[in-house]
Amino acid sequence: MSDLVVVTYPDEYKAAEVLAALQRLQEELLIDLEDAAYVTKEKDGKMKLHETVPLTKIGATYGLARGTFWGALIGLLFLQPALGAIAGAAIGTASGAISGKFADYGIPNDFIKRLGESLQNGTSALFVLVRRVTPDKVLAQVQQYGGTILHSSLSEEAEKRLQSALAVGRSA
Repeated sequence: MSDLVVVTYPDEYKAAEVLAALQRLQEELLIDLEDAAYVTKEKDGKMKLHETVPLTKIGATYGLARGTFWGALIGLLFLQPALGAIAGAAIGTASGAISGKFADYGIPNDFIKRLGESLQNGTSALFVLVRRVTPDKVLAQVQQYGGTILHSSLSEEAEKRLQSALAVGRSA
């Protein structure tokens, strides 16, 4: 089962820095992120959602492959496989991109937006859905960034441990 953790930071850029650090730790197999996103709330109050899984691009690629195959196959029936493949690729790419745009994976976007709206101007929040983690090694790396837990699905004990590690980073 995955755990969701939402951490807020006092500036717009800190959540992106922490996400980059977590992605490096994932390459070292110290954490397994199912999904991650961050929200920035600019000084003028404008909120931006930054996702790590590009569903539109994935959908377009998948649609391109399926559309080309089926277009060529149908084109064979009319003795125009090349024309069918081209038409199928165009239609498949467009439909795949549209379906990717409206798909939601991992952390629900409406949940992210709802919590993001509660942020103060000029701050950011990191949303992380974690499958597996090596807590001592990951905490040692992320505590330097500080932060405050806004929401989590962790046990009370694990949440207190994480918050105390983040508090050390805030005071340093």
